[in-house]
Amino acid sequence: MTAGSRKIGSRLYTAFIMLFLYAPIFVLIVFSFNETKSRTVWSGFTFKWYGELLSDSGIMGSLYTTLAVSALSMAVATVIGTISAVGFFNMRKRARGAFLFVNDIPLINADIITGVAMCLLFVMLGSVLKFRPGFATLLIAHITFNIPYVILSVMPKLRQLDGNLVDAAMDLGCTWLRAFRKVIIPEIMPGIINGAMIAFTMSIDDFVISYFTAGSRVMTLSMNIYAMTRKRISPKINALSTLLFAVVLVLLLIINLREAKQEAKVKK
Repeated sequence: MTAGSRKIGSRLYTAFIMLFLYAPIFVLIVFSFNETKSRTVWSGFTFKWYGELLSDSGIMGSLYTTLAVSALSMAVATVIGTISAVGFFNMRKRARGAFLFVNDIPLINADIITGVAMCLLFVMLGSVLKFRPGFATLLIAHITFNIPYVILSVMPKLRQLDGNLVDAAMDLGCTWLRAFRKVIIPEIMPGIINGAMIAFTMSIDDFVISYFTAGSRVMTLSMNIYAMTRKRISPKINALSTLLFAVVLVLLLIINLREAKQEAKVKK
């Protein structure tokens, strides 16, 4: 087999894998514009289901809840994650390795385990402190699983930071806190922004952990989709899933483009 045929075979194999992965999503997007409720027969193009989606108070309420939780958890996780990353970076090598190992556990841990564990924790604390799971517990859970992503985004920028810049700023009269705000933060800002966007994406896309920590009074968008699929499947689910997929796709494209630009600047 020649090198050219191997390259063609490799491209065909990649195309087949991509088709296998994204064909269901493509079908979902197409039928979100179908004029009738049929999931097998195309009857004509329409935006009717998107209009009904926007007029559904239950779905819009879950959308507002999802956006509020995602934005708040992103903000809090970004602050805590950035400060934690700076703290880890200034530790001794052995201690830093141990803390980063602990930080990696939530990333490789199954969501179902994290969700059940946090559910049990909130139930136990609720019985003592007399509160019920709701928006607050949902927000705490999202902050918890978002922090590791922010730390992992900020750490590479800290490794690229020239330590002499901070020393020079302090020699010129800056306190450590002022040097942190004026020198360190601007230098690691690309990592902070990437971490914040990843945190927002993970929050808006989460279902398992939200399902176990939201209680019965709060419902996110993904939980609403799950509840809708347990009944008769409505074309509004296709429209809602399409919008959710588009938002996540746009965020991921922005993150990847930013990372590519940053890598190009480093190589220069």
